[in-house]
This record gives sequence, C-alpha cells and structure tokens, in this order.
Amino acid sequence: MSEIDPITLSVLSGRMEQIADEMDATLFRAAFNPIIAEAHDASHGLYHADSGDTLVQGKSGLPIFVGVMSFAVKAVIEKVAADGDLMDGDIFIFNDAHIGGTHLSDMRLVRPYFRDGELFCYLASVGHWHDVGGAVPGNYNPAATDVFQEAFVLPPVRLARAGEVNRDIIDILLRNTRLPQSAMGDLNGQLGALDLGVRRMDELLDEYGASTIVAALDALGHRAEALMRAELEAMPDGRWEALDYLDNDGITDEPLAIRVGLEINGDSMTLDFAGSAPQCAGPVNIALPTTVATAYVAIKHIFPGLPANAGVMRPIEVKVPEGSLLSAEFPSPTGGYTETILRMIDVIFSAFAKVAPDRVVANAYGTINALSIAGKRNNGQPWVMFSFYGGGHGGSLEGDGLNHGNAPISTATIPPMEILEAAYPVMFRQWALRPDSAGAGKHRGGLGAIYEIEVLEENGAEAFLFGERARFAPKGIVDGQDGAMNRFSYEQDDDWKVPPLASKMRGIKLRQGQAVRLETPGGGGYGKTEDRAAENVASDVARGFVDAERADQLYGTAWREISI
Repeated sequence: MSEIDPITLSVLSGRMEQIADEMDATLFRAAFNPIIAEAHDASHGLYHADSGDTLVQGKSGLPIFVGVMSFAVKAVIEKVAADGDLMDGDIFIFNDAHIGGTHLSDMRLVRPYFRDGELFCYLASVGHWHDVGGAVPGNYNPAATDVFQEAFVLPPVRLARAGEVNRDIIDILLRNTRLPQSAMGDLNGQLGALDLGVRRMDELLDEYGASTIVAALDALGHRAEALMRAELEAMPDGRWEALDYLDNDGITDEPLAIRVGLEINGDSMTLDFAGSAPQCAGPVNIALPTTVATAYVAIKHIFPGLPANAGVMRPIEVKVPEGSLLSAEFPSPTGGYTETILRMIDVIFSAFAKVAPDRVVANAYGTINALSIAGKRNNGQPWVMFSFYGGGHGGSLEGDGLNHGNAPISTATIPPMEILEAAYPVMFRQWALRPDSAGAGKHRGGLGAIYEIEVLEENGAEAFLFGERARFAPKGIVDGQDGAMNRFSYEQDDDWKVPPLASKMRGIKLRQGQAVRLETPGGGGYGKTEDRAAENVASDVARGFVDAERADQLYGTAWREISI
C-alpha cells in the first residue's frame, strides 16, 4: 500500500502507541528499584528496521529517550552489519553513553522483531538501573574524570541468541553492581516488556497485515515532518541567540558556557551551539546523540502537538562544534548529563522567547540535584538511596509556574517520601515549599522546595551530590526576574557546612542523626513585575509563598489593600 486513509492511520497510530505504553507499564510494575518503579525513569518504543529512526514511543517514558534510543538502535544495526548475522529472538544489551546517549546508569535492551522470517522493526527498552558499579554508589560521581570512575562500561553485546539467554552476560552484570538483586529485577522487567511488545506486534500484524502497518509507519513520518515544517513556516525568519552557564565541571570551579544560535528560514530551522565550552575534565560532558535528542525535547515542549516520530527533526539542523562538551568523545565522563541538557533546554527556550514568547516558559529550576546517600547495615549489607528532587517551573503567558515540579527533561515523578523512608534508613525532617524562591513577574515562577534528610543507620553514611544552578539562577523572560539559586548544606558536629563547589560534593561523612539539606531553585518569572495583579500578590503573601516586605519591594504595596 502506498497510501492509507486518515481514519485507519489514526487507529493504527493509537494502537502502536498503546503497545509502547503497555511496555512502559509492564516495566514500571515489575522493576525493583524506585527510580524505575516510582519515578518512571525508563522508556520503550518501536524503531525503523533499516535506519533505527524513532517510529513510536510510549507516553509515560522520559522524553529525552525519544531521540537517544534511536542512536542505541543504530548502534545495534551497525554491530549486526559488522557481524553479518541477526536472528529472531536475539536481544542486545549495553550502557555505553558515547554510543547510545545519556549516561551509564541507563541500561538499553534492543530486540529485533521478525515477521514471516523477515526483519520488520526493532523494539527497545531503556531503564535507569540503581547502581552499575563505579566509584560512587548510584553512579553520579561529581569528581569523575573518565567513564571508568562512573560505572562499568558495557558495549553492545548479545544478551540472548535466538531466544536463549547468555548467562555469562548476566553474571558479568551482577558482579559489577552493589545491588545485584535490584539489577536482576530490573533486567527481568525489561525482558518482560520486550516479550509483551513482540506479542502485541504479532496481534497487530495478524489483524491488519504487514503492508498496512508499513504504510502507516511511513505516513506517520511524513505527517510529522509536514507538521513541523508548517509550524516553522508560520514563524518569522531571523536569527536569535541565548547564553547561559553551568556552575562548574566538578573538578575546576570555573563556569562553562552553553550558547545557542536559533535561525529560522522558511520551513527549516538551525540550532547552532558554536561558542559553547570545550570538552571538560569533569562529568558534565554529553555525547552528540544526547545533544541531538535534547534539541528534540526542547522542540516538543515548544510545539507540543507534534508526534514522537523522527520525522519532526527532518527540517531541523543541529550544529555542534567538534571538541565541545556537547560532542564529547570516549572516555570522557558523562554521568552528569542531566545538568547539561537542562541548560541546553534553558538556552533554547530563552532564544525562542525573543521570537515567540507566547510559546515558551521562563527557565525552570534547572537541576535534578542527584543525591546519593549510602552505607552498610548492621548485617553488612550495603544500601544506596539514590533519588532526584524537584523545584520551581518558569512562569508563562498563561500563568504562574508550577510549584515543586519535576525537571522538564522528563515525565518522571519524584519518588514519594514514604517510599524512600520505607526502603532506606533515613527520615525526612522537611519536605516543603521554599518561600521567596520564585522569580517575580506578571506571572511568577514556581517555588522550589526544601528537603532535609536525616540518617538513621547507626553505622552512619556517606552522601554524594551532583547538582547545578548554585552560581547562575534560572532566568526570567519577557522582563521577568530570575528565580532563587540552589543551596546545599550538610550537618557536622560543629555546624552546618556548604561544599566548596557549591552544587557538587563527594564523600560527605554523616553520623547517625546528622542530615543533608537541599533548597532547590525556583522558576524564572514571565513579564514585568508591575503588571502582576495585586490580588495574586496578596494571595502569595497569605499562603507564605513570599514575605510581605519582599512583596512590597517586588510589586509595590497595592496588594495590602486587598483582603484574602
């Protein structure tokens, strides 16, 4: 079939999205570690048999994986081409971030799907494993200078051959983690998700036939490209730039520039990252696949009606200079990729705010504050509490930013306090909104949060932090003000301390009863402060979001005439 009617296309699009959604749900329910089970740091999708391009991705997985997993599938295609051998029931596994993007904690499984003896497409699963070795429990090592200090590196290898699992590979995986039971549970969950995907694809093709599904997949790619071109055609031509910084690379306390030039010409667009910092010693480098995928995530935020399909990126060129921290080469460390891609999204939003401010929000809090607290129980068993934390989102044309939201790189949720306290020997003294953290504006940013976490284990623990936005605040747009910066502190016998690198710290010794505290950034404001409605200011003061005297300084005193 060279053509397919719109109704059938819509039905098949929904059916294939449902397959990916079911794969997501299968892993979320089966995974052992809270980062997948509760935070949903995982994703599944269908990928082109020849190119590896994204065809369909589930709606519950992380958006950053939309583009990145395409590179993972391409890596498997290249391996197969070199080996000249692929069989039904083969499953490949790897975590090499320079090949497949993101970081070494994200374990990727790729499985070819065959129909009538012919390769039809690939199914893929990615999930953030709790611990994959390396120098720091949880793998966010802020002092890493190569990948080998972050985790063990697994290139694309066959986990299964014609349906027969290679136990030797599993033995290697389990020997290189502090938490083998968790790793085995997550692996089984991913294998189960792939099995489900094969069954659902069989059912779909039995019902509609392979030729109809091929036609639908082809049409979805062309439709995604046409929609993207139409969006760009409706915008003015021109070039706009934005610049922001990372605090440091965890090794040297010097800022690192992230710069973008946004150029629109008719129905095409270029994102040029010339002028960004060179590859650095520490782990805020990212590989080229991650950079391209991040550009896609930003575009999806700005044009939310676009489908999760590789066709969206056909009219968009992403230029990244060689030797940049956005195109880092192996074995440069990439463990803190989350912080760099968040800054990339910030600068893309800031550039778009100059041409289409109605489409973007001010900068969100801009860091996941990856915090690991680890130790040993009385029986000698290790425990590792790794989690990420929320902050304020930026204000927009439509209203105030979200208080205590999750990072805009993902649909993952912040693991609940009750789950973390039940699983690990810790207690949250505080889990609260952070007053006076929102960037002021006609529509203020969202509030950041305060987390204070006490160690209960009598053997004590060590803490490791990988964060950002402690030196450069989340930016407001359209004359909105910046949000509050990140603050991290930890309790010692003599007082509370702050780390020299502000947002990064390794090996903080904590005794039983001592705590760490995160005070996360608020979002940037949107629009002029004098345009904020007085009743909104009064409401913020009444709810404790902003101090009364600070409200006077930011917005004037008209709000005092309003009774809440």
